Amino acid sequence: MTGLGLIRPDILADTKVSSLVGAIVGCAEELMESDKDIRFTEKKVDESWKEQAESVRAKAVPAAPAGSGTQAKTAETSKAFLSLVQSLGYQALMQLGEIPDPVTEQREVNTEAAKEAIDLLIAIRDKTRGNLSEDEKKTLETLLTQLQIKFSQSV
Repeated sequence: MTGLGLIRPDILADTKVSSLVGAIVGCAEELMESDKDIRFTEKKVDESWKEQAESVRAKAVPAAPAGSGTQAKTAETSKAFLSLVQSLGYQALMQLGEIPDPVTEQREVNTEAAKEAIDLLIAIRDKTRGNLSEDEKKTLETLLTQLQIKFSQSV
């Protein structure tokens, strides 16, 4: 058995392991010495997945045509989204001096930072247009309007 030199001698001392390794090595040597060509002569391509995908697509519910009377699914209100909007609004109010800084307990005006927070809220409004629930849309629009008024008064 030529392949046994790669295995540690203490493992080969176990007769069960030795006979198992010997059988494996023997099979491997037999396969290597055989003159059989085990390559495939024909390339077989399974194209049944195309038929399956087509049947799934055909079974899918077609989208309702515009003006068919069916209403689009209403978006659910996200607490995380409202929290983000309120957090940015709070930062803007703090930068406008409307709310005291929680650390220093002083009212400080920083119009540049307030403008950045308002601009972020405007970007969020623009990028999420059409994807917001009524509550989210109302909260965002009301907050933006109030912040823009306060900003224009402070400048």
